[in-house]
Amino acid sequence: MTSLFFVRHAQPDYTSGTDRTYPLSDEGIIDRMEAYNILCGLNLDVAVSSPYKRAIMTIQPLVTAKNLELICDDRLREREKGEDGNSTFEMFKRRWLDFNFCEKGGENLLQTQIRNIDAINDILKKYKDKNVLIGTHGTAFSTIINYYDKSFGFNEFMRIIDYMPWVVRMDFEGSNYHGRQELVYVKKEYHGKTK
Repeated sequence: MTSLFFVRHAQPDYTSGTDRTYPLSDEGIIDRMEAYNILCGLNLDVAVSSPYKRAIMTIQPLVTAKNLELICDDRLREREKGEDGNSTFEMFKRRWLDFNFCEKGGENLLQTQIRNIDAINDILKKYKDKNVLIGTHGTAFSTIINYYDKSFGFNEFMRIIDYMPWVVRMDFEGSNYHGRQELVYVKKEYHGKTK
C-alpha cells in the first residue's frame, strides 16, 4: 500500500510577492502546525512539493523534523490564473462544468489535472509502498481528487475553498486508487470574490 499525504497550503500573504512567491501569512505560519500535529507521528519516507513558496513553507516543519528529502516538482504547481481568473463565483462554476474552459491567459482544469496526475503516477511508481508527503494547492489537488472520484466537482471544491491547510490521505495499491480520508483542516476566509 502506498499512502500519499496531501497538504494543501496554509493561508498565504497575498500582499507580498507573486503567485509563485507568496509566503504564508502570520496566521498561516501558526495554522501549518495543524498539519504537522496530525502527521508528525507517522512514518513519512519522502516529501514532494509544488515549488510555490506557500506549499513548501506549509510542510517545512515536517520535512525538518523527519529529516526528509524534499523534492520540488513543477507539475504539482497551482493552476495558472489568467485575467480575473479567481474573481467570481460564476468563473469557478464555469471552469468546473467545463474542464476545457479558462479565462484569457489562464490554464484550464484539464491541463492542470493532466500535469498533476502525471506527477502522481511518477510518485506512485518511484515510491511504491511508501508514505509520501505532498505539498499542494486547492485547485490543483481538487483536480487530482476529481480524476479518481468524479463525484468531486464544483460543490465539493467550494466546500474546501476556505480550508488552509487541508490534509487528506489517499491510498493506492500500485496505481489503483483505494480511497481517501480527510484528516484535518483549518477554515480561513478565501480572499477572492465568490459571489
